[in-house]
Amino acid sequence: MWTTDARLASDSAARFRPSGRGGALLAVLWLVAGLSAIAFAVASSVRADLERASTAFEALQCEYLAEGAIQRAILYLLWGPIYRNPDGSPRYWDPGWPRLFFRFPAGEAIVEVIPATAYLNLNSAPRDQLERLLLALGEPPDRARVVAAMIDEWRSPARPLGLLSQFRAGDTPSFRPLHASFEETEQLLLVPGVTRELFYGSWVRQEDGQWRPRPGLRDCLSVYGSGGPFDVNTVAAPVLLAVGVPPAVVEQIVVARQEGPIQPGPQLDALRRAAGEAGVWLAVGGRSIYTLRATARVRLASGQLSETRWTMAATVKLFGLGQQPPYQVLRWYPEAPAEGLVWP
Repeated sequence: MWTTDARLASDSAARFRPSGRGGALLAVLWLVAGLSAIAFAVASSVRADLERASTAFEALQCEYLAEGAIQRAILYLLWGPIYRNPDGSPRYWDPGWPRLFFRFPAGEAIVEVIPATAYLNLNSAPRDQLERLLLALGEPPDRARVVAAMIDEWRSPARPLGLLSQFRAGDTPSFRPLHASFEETEQLLLVPGVTRELFYGSWVRQEDGQWRPRPGLRDCLSVYGSGGPFDVNTVAAPVLLAVGVPPAVVEQIVVARQEGPIQPGPQLDALRRAAGEAGVWLAVGGRSIYTLRATARVRLASGQLSETRWTMAATVKLFGLGQQPPYQVLRWYPEAPAEGLVWP
C-alpha cells in the first residue's frame, strides 16, 4: 500500500516538473523581444539622423539662396533708376517698392528693401525723441526718461555729474562708456537700462488673444539712420509716434501698407494732410544706404517649397553704376530675424 502511494506521488511530481524545453522557448522569446527593441531604437535613431541631415542640407541650400538673392537685389537697386519698360514702368525696382520677389531654379526668396530713412539716427536723434520712442515701445515713463538720458550721455562728452558717472561711481565695468558716437547699433546693449527684450523686441498679447511681435530699438534706431523724413512703407510705427505723427494717422499708415506700398502722389499727400504739422516727416523711398533682408526657401523634389527658411541681411551703400566700386557692403548679417513674413 505504501509502495503504491509513493509511486503515485512520484508520478504526480514528474507530471508537474518544469520541462527544460519550455524554459528554452521562454528564453528565446525574451531574446527576440530584446533584439526587436534594439532594432526599433536603431531604426528610430537612423530616421532621426536622416531627417536632421536633410534639414541641415535644406538650411545650407536656403543660406546660399538668400545670399544670391541679396546679390541680385543689389543689382536691381542699381539698375532701377536706369532701365524702364516700354510703358515707362520700373523694370527692376522703384524706390516705392519695399520688397522684391525672386524665383530661382532651386527655390524662391523674398528680399525686404529697408532704406536708412526707416530709422532714427542713433547719434543725432534728440533726447526727447529717444524718450518718446521708448514710451512708444512700452517702457514706463520714469524708465524711459532714465534710459534716454543714459543713451544721450553715452554718445556725448564725459560729464562729471552725469547719470552714467553716478551709476558707475561704485563699479568697475568691463565696458566703459565711450562718450563718443556709436559705431554699431548693437553697442546699445552696453548702455545701462537697455535690456535684450528692449533691444531685440518681444511678443505681446493683444486684446483678441493673439500674440504679435513688438519692435525693439534695433528696429527703430541705426547708426546710418535719418533725421527725417522717413519712408512710410518701411518705418516702424514707434518711430512715427516719436516724431509726433498722431496715433490715428500711424494706424492708417500701417493698415494702408498692408494692402500695398504707399505711392507718392495723392495717397502720400492725403497722409501728410491728415498728420498736420508732422506731415513733413512722411516720405517715400530712401537715399543711398539700404538694408536688404532676404528670406529663402528651397524647392523640394515634389515641386513644393520646403518649410525650412533662412534669413540673412546686408547693409549696403550705393554709389551708382558709373562709379568704382558701384556699391559697398557696410555690414553683413549671416542670420537675421524675419517675423511676420507672409509668402506670396
